[in-house]
Amino acid sequence: MATRQDNTISNIKTLNYDAVIVGGGGSGMRASLHLAEAGMKVAVLTKVFPTRSHTVAAQGGIGASLGNMSNDNWHFHFYDTVKGSDWLGDQDAIEYMCREAPKVVYELEHMGMPFDRNEDGTIYQRPFGGHTSNYGEKAVQRACAAADRTGHALLHTLYQKNLQQGTEFFIEWIALDLIKDDAGNINGVIAIEQETGTVAVFQSPITVLATGGAGRIFAASTNAYINTGDGIGMAVRAGIPLQDMEFWQFHPTGVHGAGVLLTEGCRGEGAILRNKDGEAFMERYAPTVKDLAPRDLVSRSMDQEIKEGRGCGPNADHIVMDMTHLGVETIMKRLPSVFEIGKNFANVDITKEPIPVIPTIHYMMGGIPTTIHGQVIVPDLEAGTDEDGLYAKGNVVKGLYAIGECACVSVHGANRLGTNSLLDLLVFGRAAGKHIVDEFHHADHNYKPLDPRVLDYTVGRLDKLQQSTSGYNAQDVADEIRATMQTHASVFRTQAMMDEGVAKILALGEKIDQIHLADKSQVFNTARIEAFEVGNLYEVAKATMISAAQRHESRGAHSVSDYDRPEDDEYAPNGRNDNDWMKHTLWYSEGNKVIYKPVRKIPLTVDYIEPKVRVY
Repeated sequence: MATRQDNTISNIKTLNYDAVIVGGGGSGMRASLHLAEAGMKVAVLTKVFPTRSHTVAAQGGIGASLGNMSNDNWHFHFYDTVKGSDWLGDQDAIEYMCREAPKVVYELEHMGMPFDRNEDGTIYQRPFGGHTSNYGEKAVQRACAAADRTGHALLHTLYQKNLQQGTEFFIEWIALDLIKDDAGNINGVIAIEQETGTVAVFQSPITVLATGGAGRIFAASTNAYINTGDGIGMAVRAGIPLQDMEFWQFHPTGVHGAGVLLTEGCRGEGAILRNKDGEAFMERYAPTVKDLAPRDLVSRSMDQEIKEGRGCGPNADHIVMDMTHLGVETIMKRLPSVFEIGKNFANVDITKEPIPVIPTIHYMMGGIPTTIHGQVIVPDLEAGTDEDGLYAKGNVVKGLYAIGECACVSVHGANRLGTNSLLDLLVFGRAAGKHIVDEFHHADHNYKPLDPRVLDYTVGRLDKLQQSTSGYNAQDVADEIRATMQTHASVFRTQAMMDEGVAKILALGEKIDQIHLADKSQVFNTARIEAFEVGNLYEVAKATMISAAQRHESRGAHSVSDYDRPEDDEYAPNGRNDNDWMKHTLWYSEGNKVIYKPVRKIPLTVDYIEPKVRVY
């Protein structure tokens, strides 16, 4: 165990890099590739082997308006994303993402990513929920897919290219805390190696957080066990607020009883959701796009069917997804992984019978606030608020970037469209890489000695665990967090339910402070890692619960029955209150303070898309 013996860091190894990237998934490796190609010395710290990062679970595709299958362009994609976000997304960032989309897909193609092909050799594209042509007229084929293993193909492609360029990977290393100087600048991270328990300082003028989502704050989740919000926890401990954490997406088609994801590509290929009567009920909720409505709408529709007694099974507690009409050939060509998941997790042959599904937590729309270039940006509290009480001015945190699901640009707003997640990873991983390279050529590359105090906080955390003699088991506390979040922040919310959830989550603070580590060993001590992870989960849960309780409207994935209003309501159609709540939430851990900043309404080159009732 590396313990501070005096007021120096001489007994702990310090490694110097031009850039340190925390996270070896899609966004982290897209950024690291750009830096390595520019000749920078790059370190990527990753909890798991890079090709096992959670990006590997992305099945359906990458959204890009290539127009290979039907008429499409980035203007349609831009409109769909703004509408899908329920007008909480920043329109400049959304325009940038949709315009860059074809470019990042073609770059992957040139790297050798094995996309499915049409007969003419162009990239195959499938329809996805919420993606339309001609501003909502009909569903469009926009998802660039590699069967139903798109994330898997993406990770292997990026990993191979990074190896070619000499990116250094530190595999099964866990970043614990950011290194912050007295001026508020970030100078790297402190990390621990799982295999040996060794602690090291990674000093760098550039730190990129690419640590993915935190879906393990919920009991039923499509997220891997590694998704514990580590980058979010690091940012929060450095005093950085979290943006729009009340918005969590429930994926409509998790396997009932298992939570394993069944890609939206199933419905893109023609799968149909049915209730106990065999009715294709989505025609009632979204008459134009039906089963290809956005995920928040489909999840609520499924939940409504179950609540009204039309659920399937002996307990009437799920819906079924029917793919039998697609035929064996299509299923085995386009959805081979789904076929395997059906057999392994539901004991169902999807070529012969429907598979039971239920909405399951999937994606975090909020995160660490950033610019289009991935720079972490915090409100300028000294500048005060505008006439609407919003903090319109911000300050960039020097030396710190965030990309991928842990970041909030914000392109997803209150609800993300399918395939825009892989697109987000690529576009903003690349954008951060470009910005870092440009800045690097103008920067001072001399490493300044670190203040000996930079290790005090982290070594204190390690020592507290190592010296603990009693307290609470990390996984027991994590389970309490998950149970609370599942009950109080699910698909449908009520104000009373959320307020009660806030009290319950805050009450867990004492247990978090008294985590006991029974196993004091150094080699592959996963219990120690879990103890750190539960602290990160707790910050995410607090941010989510408190932000949700303070947003008094229904918007996107934040559906609160107290604020339900009819579609034709003049003040708040469908409960969405643009007069009072078209603003971003910012939650600070210290004091659990919530403030707000404006939604950026001005796109880069086109006209603002005015808010209207969100129907499909």
